[in-house]
Amino acid sequence: MRKSLLSLAVLASLSVAAQDLPQPSPKSTVQQVVGLTNVTVEYSRPSAKGRKVFGELVPFGQVWRTGANGCTIIEVDSEIMVEGNPLPAGKYSVFTMPNEEVWVVYFNKNVEAWGEGDRKPEEDVLSVKVAPSRGETTETFTIDFADVKDDKAMLELRWENTKVRIALHADATKQALKNIEAAVAKPDADFRVFAGCARFLVDRNLQPELAMKYAKLSTEKDPKFWNMHTLALAQAQNGLYTEAIATAEKSMRLAQEAKYDAYVKMNKEKIEEWATKKGK
Repeated sequence: MRKSLLSLAVLASLSVAAQDLPQPSPKSTVQQVVGLTNVTVEYSRPSAKGRKVFGELVPFGQVWRTGANGCTIIEVDSEIMVEGNPLPAGKYSVFTMPNEEVWVVYFNKNVEAWGEGDRKPEEDVLSVKVAPSRGETTETFTIDFADVKDDKAMLELRWENTKVRIALHADATKQALKNIEAAVAKPDADFRVFAGCARFLVDRNLQPELAMKYAKLSTEKDPKFWNMHTLALAQAQNGLYTEAIATAEKSMRLAQEAKYDAYVKMNKEKIEEWATKKGK
C-alpha cells in the first residue's frame, strides 16, 4: 500500500512538472475589434519542421482542426459577416477542409471539440469557401488580422507557403450613430467629443449638415489645427468650397505654429483640390 501511494505521488509530481515544459505547438490568442465587434481567436501553433504541410501532413480534401491540440476557437460578441454571411454572436470551433484551389471553413457550435473526429456537420453554424494563395514562407502556423479598416478586416491563416484570407465585416454605423447622439447630449461634452463625432460622420460621408454643425461647435469651443481641418472637410462635403478653403488656411496656419507638417501638407492638398471646384 505504501509503495502504491508513493508511486501515485511520483506520478502526480511528474504530471505537474510536465505541464511546465515548453509545448511543441504552443497556444496563442489574437484579438481585434472590427467595427465595434470584439473578435478573439484562440489556437495552437504547430511548426512545419521540414515537413511538407498541405497535401501531406494536412491532407487535401479532409477536415482539419486548423491548428494542433484542441480545435481553434473564435468568439465574437456581436453578429459579424463572414464572407458576406452572418455569424451570430457566440463562440465557435473552427474547422477547415484545405484543397489546392478552394478551402472550406466551418464554424461549429461544439467548442469542446478536441479534433476532427469531434465535429458533427449538423452542428455547423456556418460554412464558407475561400481561395488560398501563395504567401511568404511561414514556419509556424499563424492566425492574424490584416487590412483592418472601415468595419472590415481579413482573418488570415498562414502556414508553409499558403495563405488563406477570410473576409470579416461588422457594420457599426447604426450603433455609432446612437453613440454619437448620446455623447453630444451630455452636459460635459467638450470640443474633443464634437470633433470626434464630426470626423466619424465626415469619414463615413454621413449626414453632412450634422457633421458640419458638430465640427463648428468643436472649433468654437477650442480651435485646433485638427478640428479646423475636420470643419473644412465637412464644409467641402456640403459644397461650400470657398468656406472650406478659408477654414483650411486657418488650419494650416495653426499647424505651422504647432510645427505639425502632416496637417500643413493635407491642408495644402485640399486647398488645391477645392480651388478647382469653387464656383462650379
